[in-house]
Amino acid sequence: MTSTTTLPLADDLGRLVDPSRVLTDAAALAAYSHDDAEWAPFTAPLAVVLVRSTEEASSVVAFAAGAGIRVVPRGAGTGLSGGANSVANCIVLSLELMTAIVEVNVDERYVVVEPGVINNDLREAVAQHGLWYPPDPASFRISTIGGNAATNAGGIACVKYGVTRDYVLGMTVVLADGSVVELGRRTAKGVTGYDLTALMVGSEGTLGVITRLTLSLLPLDGREERAIIGYFPSLTSAGEAVAAVSRAGIVPAALELIDSTCLRAVDDWQGLGLPHGADTLLLAKVDERGSTGDELADTLAAIFEAAGGTGVERATDAAEVERLFLARRLAYPALERLGPVLTEDICVPRSAVPEMLARIQATAALHDVVIANIAHAGDGNLHPLIIVAEGDDAARARAKLAFDSIVDDCRALGGTVTGEHGVGLLRLDGARAELGERVLAMHTSIKTALDPAGTLNPGKGF
Repeated sequence: MTSTTTLPLADDLGRLVDPSRVLTDAAALAAYSHDDAEWAPFTAPLAVVLVRSTEEASSVVAFAAGAGIRVVPRGAGTGLSGGANSVANCIVLSLELMTAIVEVNVDERYVVVEPGVINNDLREAVAQHGLWYPPDPASFRISTIGGNAATNAGGIACVKYGVTRDYVLGMTVVLADGSVVELGRRTAKGVTGYDLTALMVGSEGTLGVITRLTLSLLPLDGREERAIIGYFPSLTSAGEAVAAVSRAGIVPAALELIDSTCLRAVDDWQGLGLPHGADTLLLAKVDERGSTGDELADTLAAIFEAAGGTGVERATDAAEVERLFLARRLAYPALERLGPVLTEDICVPRSAVPEMLARIQATAALHDVVIANIAHAGDGNLHPLIIVAEGDDAARARAKLAFDSIVDDCRALGGTVTGEHGVGLLRLDGARAELGERVLAMHTSIKTALDPAGTLNPGKGF
C-alpha cells in the first residue's frame, strides 16, 4: 500500500523493529485481517508488525498507545470467533516468530515457552524429556500456545485433564501502555495476591499481550489407551449415552461425538474408510492401566449398548485409535470445503446434552439449514456447525437466526455461549445476555483499569 497514512507509520514502526518485519502491502494486510471465523467482520489494519521479543512487542505497543492506534495481538490466526480480526485504525501485532522453547525443567515439571510455539511442537519437545502437555485443541498441529492461552483453549483431552488455564503457572505480559510485568509463579503452589495469571488466560488479548508462558506438565508414562467405539441411530440416542456416562461417575480420557454429515465430509476428503451408514459415532477413550482400564472400557461399552449403540467395539491398536480420533480433528476443515461454516461453541450440563442435541435438530428443520454436529461430548461442549452455500444470502440470514436460537436454547438449559473458542466478535450478544448488567460492569471496570484508552483488541470478548 502507498497511502500517506501507511508510509509514515511504516517508517515509524521500522525504527522499532527490522523494517522487513513491518508489512503494509495489500496481500499481507488481507492475510492478517482475520482469523478462521468466516462470518466475523474485519477491517484491514494499517500495518502488520512481526515481533521477535518482549522488548519489541513492548516498544510497538507503547508507540501505538502514544499515537492513538489500536493493537490486535495475533498468533497463528486459527481462532473461530473473530478474536484476532483487525479493527479500524489498528496494527496487527503478530507473535508468530517468537518460537523459542526457553526451558524444560524436568524436576519441577514445567516448561517456559514463547507464545509463537505450535502446540504440537511443544508436546513433542517435552515428550523427549518424559513429560506431557495435555491441552490438545483440534488445531494442535497449527495453533500457537499464545493463542491457546488467549482463548483458554480446550480440546479432546480436557474432559479429564483440563483446559489451558489449568496448566498456566505464570507469564510475561506487555500491558496497554507498553510496560512489562511478570505474573504468576514457577512453584507448585502460590496464592500471593489476586490470580492475575488466570485473568489473562482467556482474555483474548484485551488486557495484555502475552510474550512468555510458564506451563506445568504431567509425566508422559503411566497411561494405557483404549478406545471404545459405538454407532448410534440418532443424535439424541448418542446424547443419552453421554449423559449415562456422566451419571455413572466415569471420567473418560476423551468422549467425542461426530454425526453423519461430518463423517461423510471427512471420508470424502481423506478416504479414511469411515462408516457412511451410521447416523452418529461416539468415540471414547480411557487411559488407566491394566485391569482398571479394561473394566472401565467394558463399562463404557455396556453403557453405549444400553443407550442404543450398535457395533460397539474396543480398539487398542495405537494406529487405529489415532485414525478414529483424526476423523474428529479433521471435521471442521472438511466441512469448510462445503461452504462457509458458522461455528457454535456452546457448553451445557452433561445431563442436558440429549435435550440440546434434540433442540439443535429442531432448529435446523425450523430454519431450513444444514447443521452438522461435532462435540467434546464428555464435558457438554457442543459444536453445531451451520453450513451455507457460497453466495446464498437467504440461507445466510436463516443461518444467523438458527445461530441465535441455539445460543438461546443453550442458555435456557443452564449452559454457556462459549466453552473454548472465546467470545471474539461472533458471540458478543450471547455473552452480554449471559453475563448480565452488573457482571458486564465488572468486566468494563477491569478493562478500563488496565487499558483506559482501549488500545488492546477493542470490541472483543464482552
